[in-house]
Amino acid sequence: MLRKVYASFAILVGISMIGIWTMLLFTSQVPELVTSPFSIAFHLVAEFVNAFFLIVGGVMLYRKHRLGEKIYLVSLGMLLYNVINSSGYYIQSGDWSFVTMFAVLFALAVISLTGLLK
Repeated sequence: MLRKVYASFAILVGISMIGIWTMLLFTSQVPELVTSPFSIAFHLVAEFVNAFFLIVGGVMLYRKHRLGEKIYLVSLGMLLYNVINSSGYYIQSGDWSFVTMFAVLFALAVISLTGLLK
């Protein structure tokens, strides 16, 4: 039962990451595309790769695929890195709503990680 909750968490976060970045890009809310295009390009690749692995890992975990747990764990590691890294950006800009969201994501990822490893 908990595996399905963990899988759903990963899928939801992965889809949300794609949705948020798509919205930010299409509404021209990523000024780094002009100010630091290489840095943001690599960051976007990392975010989208993470989202892809979260979705694939979540689906595979849900379906009890033999590689599901491994891909899921890798995707959670990527997520933990991304939320720590992204938090710094939003702390610097004073956007505490995003910092709070990342703190919650961090906590849920750690809970999911430790729960799956038990």
